[in-house]
Amino acid sequence: MYLLLKVAFPRPPSSTKHSTVFDPKNKILRLYVTAGAIIGLFLPVAYIFHGILEGDSRGIKAAAPHVFLLASQVFMEGVASSDRFSIPVRVYVPVFYNSRRIFTLVEWMRSEFSKAEKEYATSGNRVYVGRVLASSNMAFWCFNLFGFLLPVYLPKAFKMYYSESKFKD
Repeated sequence: MYLLLKVAFPRPPSSTKHSTVFDPKNKILRLYVTAGAIIGLFLPVAYIFHGILEGDSRGIKAAAPHVFLLASQVFMEGVASSDRFSIPVRVYVPVFYNSRRIFTLVEWMRSEFSKAEKEYATSGNRVYVGRVLASSNMAFWCFNLFGFLLPVYLPKAFKMYYSESKFKD
């Protein structure tokens, strides 16, 4: 992030206003972020804890990278949200993490769909819950990347950045 800030997208020196791409008070955006937190973080964490109780180390191993990347993304977005970073650098964080998360979700789905129901006789529904959870995460985060971040968020952020730097010059 620091290299991008210094080399590719420097912050205009006269810009003191903390600009965001979308209004944080937008109800639809807040609902979307809440849905992402529930689908991507809270339900997988509950699935992991249930896997600890059930002894499903394979399910835990498959779901943990996704949860780790999402938690890392939340942390890095907090770091990047300061005024020291330009808008394109702030946009880089969710685009990068979502792109990487797709690969972990593919592995999670592969692991869940290769499980046999007989392996988990103590909780037969765990196999189905894992499949639904992995599939719903794949659908949500693919839509997030290909339906929101790349076609909407990224162009709007670049437009703001270049119009701001053009106006300042």
